[in-house]
Amino acid sequence: MSAIANAGRWRTELEQELKDNILGFWIRHAKDDENGGFVGEIRSDMTVVKEADKGLVLNARILWSFSSAYRAYGDEVYLEMAERAYKALDEWFRDREHGGLFWMVDYQGRPSQDKKQVYGQAFVIYALSEYVRAGGPRSEEALAWAEEIYRLLEKYAYDPVHLGYVEALARDWRETDDLSLSGKDLNERKSMNTHLHVLEAYTNLYRVWKPAGLRAKLAELIDVHLDHIVDSSNHHFLLFFDDEWVSKTGHVSYGHDIEGSWLLCEAAEVLGDPERLARVRKEALAMADSTLREGMDPDGAVLNESDGAGHLDDTKDWWPQAEAMVGFLNAYQLSGDERFLKAAEASWSFIKEYIVDREFGEWHWQVSRQGVPATDRAKVDPWKCPYHNSRACFEGLERLKHLTSKENVER
Repeated sequence: MSAIANAGRWRTELEQELKDNILGFWIRHAKDDENGGFVGEIRSDMTVVKEADKGLVLNARILWSFSSAYRAYGDEVYLEMAERAYKALDEWFRDREHGGLFWMVDYQGRPSQDKKQVYGQAFVIYALSEYVRAGGPRSEEALAWAEEIYRLLEKYAYDPVHLGYVEALARDWRETDDLSLSGKDLNERKSMNTHLHVLEAYTNLYRVWKPAGLRAKLAELIDVHLDHIVDSSNHHFLLFFDDEWVSKTGHVSYGHDIEGSWLLCEAAEVLGDPERLARVRKEALAMADSTLREGMDPDGAVLNESDGAGHLDDTKDWWPQAEAMVGFLNAYQLSGDERFLKAAEASWSFIKEYIVDREFGEWHWQVSRQGVPATDRAKVDPWKCPYHNSRACFEGLERLKHLTSKENVER
């Protein structure tokens, strides 16, 4: 591999962005000092919507981000934020009658949507596992809670006939017709998105808890992605399915493709099965290549979506740009192909130029194809969280460190 000439500067920029503009923003602006926890919504002009509902995903992702920051830096300020998120999840979202966690609570912490969305349960497992990895003071309790959620998913959400997991269940874990994750998602039984994040959650849980049953489930989830979710004809994820894995749409989500390419690698690496790892790495490179060829604009941004007939949603959301930087770095690490390194560098350049909000901090939710920020999209809301962008910085820092140290050894 050729030397990454600007790796030192790149790492400096990532760390500054992480600490000052991302984590710093959430510390300064997101706490709800009146009602506890974190505010449910901040508009793009920094107006706080005081009575906005508070989302499970937002709070779980805050717990993950600040646990990860505490693990990396040991700064008590980050632990404070993680503890605040843990408290909100435990006191407001946790269903002490039926187990699991509510999807939404109101601004004072009362359940407003009490269904058990599997995607949301998975993010809590992911976050609690990271808290345990960071050595949080309630680690023993956090691990027991993560194990409990895992068992609930396996008992109620798992499909023993066709494999995989149903999208959602009612509060008491019975079947429900209200399956969809958000207004833009199909109301189908299974989705790529939920499976990708159950995979991610089980990967992190397996780092801190290693029973044979979890290992088998993680292996099975990797296989489910390769056998059912990746379209082997074009190396894109299929998005929605019925129980028997019949695909329900031809849409392509480039951000999920590039995110999935590296999350599958991470899962296979943590599992430690050489045969699966080889299969995953081959597919990950094919997915990264498809994203690079079909989903990337000349300015370095990943476009949102294709409908399978060539029509693009050509807006540029914040999270695919974050995932593209990591996914292309991962592809470069696997292959040594300079195209992927250039793509990762282009992703970071686009983020700096157009996605980072230089006025208020954090990142714009979305910009147009020409790079104009969408003022009608929130700065903070149930989906706009510090997870994609903070994780891109953590991953970028580690991967660039590994690449430069490897090159020094090779010299």
